[in-house]
Amino acid sequence: MIDEVRPGKTRLGWIGAGVMGRSMCGHLLAAGFETTVFSRTRAKAQPLLDAGARWADSPRAVAEAADVVFTMVGYPADVREVVLGADGALAGSKPGTIVADMTTSEPSLAVEIAETAAARGVHAIDAPVSGGDVGAREARLSIMIGGPADAVEALGPCWRAMGKTIVHQGPAGAGQHAKMVNQTLIATNMIGVCEALLYAYRAGLDPARTLESVGSGAAGSWSLANLAPRILANRFEPGFFVEHFVKDMGIALAESKRMGLAMPGLALAHQLYVALSAQGHARDGTHALQLALASLSGIDWPNRPPS
Repeated sequence: MIDEVRPGKTRLGWIGAGVMGRSMCGHLLAAGFETTVFSRTRAKAQPLLDAGARWADSPRAVAEAADVVFTMVGYPADVREVVLGADGALAGSKPGTIVADMTTSEPSLAVEIAETAAARGVHAIDAPVSGGDVGAREARLSIMIGGPADAVEALGPCWRAMGKTIVHQGPAGAGQHAKMVNQTLIATNMIGVCEALLYAYRAGLDPARTLESVGSGAAGSWSLANLAPRILANRFEPGFFVEHFVKDMGIALAESKRMGLAMPGLALAHQLYVALSAQGHARDGTHALQLALASLSGIDWPNRPPS
């Protein structure tokens, strides 16, 4: 049995200080955990350092100073580097350390990390999240977890500091598979949100007034409630980057192919987002899909920002 982590006793490490990771780590600091951080760009970690975190010069150095290491980076290649690399977290982890990757990544990589970690006496967890920048800031994330039950349970205070819905999905890789389900749901739903707003606009309706009618009924969704208002305000800054969503859908499609699943809706969404990225919006939020769909119908979305 692994002892539950506690502020004042357990030393945490955090790798990655992007849009979501910075807020998530901030909640752990606010909960009283001694935390050591690393980010490829130190400036992004400065708010965490200002809040009391300590800086380390590498993922390995983070692990050497921690009992539990969290990673929240961009791509599977980044996960491989910061966890399995020569200067990665596992290289600096002592037996009994817990390494929890919260990046949306490949289920097969999560299994590989777990097997490599186990050979070193280290516990590995995959724990991707959903909820975007708002959920990260407000500690309302949904956390989907794969890994050994005792290690998952031991991190209870950390999960609760960052999220609201915390579900252990199964063994290594199960958290990543659950996140692929999440991304598949979002992908086609986002098409519906954008197309509906275009319909309202072309029909001469007031889109904001229309949302009052449809948002609370059967058509309601998180994307409609949280992202449609940003679309109407022409605010396309990222809560979640288009380029990262393209990556996630690519993983889901590859896993679907491996399992013999036909996923035409997901494939369509993937192609639309690839087009959106090619139009210069890779670093915008996923709701910028509105711009690509508007272009297909010859609509210059009101007050559209330049590409």
